[in-house]
Amino acid sequence: MNPILLATGNPYKIQEIEPVLRQAGFDVFLQKDFFADEAIEDGQTFVENALKKARFACQKTGLPCLAEDSGLEVEALGGRPGVCSARYAGVTGASREEVDAANLRKLLKDMESVPLHARRARYCSVFVYLRSAEDAMPLIGTGILYGEILPEPRTGRGIGYDDVFWVPKYFKTVSEMSDELKNKISHRAQALREVLEKIKKDQV
Repeated sequence: MNPILLATGNPYKIQEIEPVLRQAGFDVFLQKDFFADEAIEDGQTFVENALKKARFACQKTGLPCLAEDSGLEVEALGGRPGVCSARYAGVTGASREEVDAANLRKLLKDMESVPLHARRARYCSVFVYLRSAEDAMPLIGTGILYGEILPEPRTGRGIGYDDVFWVPKYFKTVSEMSDELKNKISHRAQALREVLEKIKKDQV
């Protein structure tokens, strides 16, 4: 089995990504078993931040590393929150649930005056795979899920902005989707499939 380190401390991402990597034949290692500090995500794009996380993890462990960066882009907000999606409200030192709730409140407040027909948005995801810390030719996968932002949450459940991210094709918010559907159509699932296909070709 090929070793790979999943460079994230986010338990939701681990839960979603790790089983797919194992099914694809990888011997998966987790970041938390090697180090606790995080890469500085000061890039202006999802690709830059994913690359920073992957290279940081490679330098720490010496293993091939896979990292992901993702976020929400809202057309009416000029693409915000974008790469700042996880820290949109500027809340620090709180639980992940409290941070998510604060980010969601800020998004809805910022969009109070935006009419229903102008609430187009997209979830974006980028995966970066590095064979080593010196790898100059990273493998990259990207994914986009298009939707709209609702004026208020639907269920009170979901992660991040999922409870207001409406996908018209399925007549549901992401928070209302089954895991099976979400793992099939989500931005992260799309990006992961693409990068795994590139890794497979690279290792032939």
